[in-house]
Amino acid sequence: MTINNINMEPYQLAQHAIADLKTAILLSLRNGSEIGMKNADLGRYLGIHHGHAGHEGHIQRSMLSLMEIEGLVVQDKTCKLWQLK
Repeated sequence: MTINNINMEPYQLAQHAIADLKTAILLSLRNGSEIGMKNADLGRYLGIHHGHAGHEGHIQRSMLSLMEIEGLVVQDKTCKLWQLK
């Protein structure tokens, strides 16, 4: 599939990957502790906590931020735990 001579396959693959990651996060929060999960714990649970030195956790944090904007999750700012909304 192309639009203006741009191959859409990479875009579509990225969109599917993001949707799959969001689903994995939702399932993790639903099946995890009733009090929620910290960003780092969620990343370790999903095996995506790696990053560059001193900056682990960007992948799940970015997804959680998007999901918070979408109204799917909420973070308790006091204890830093994420929960389903």
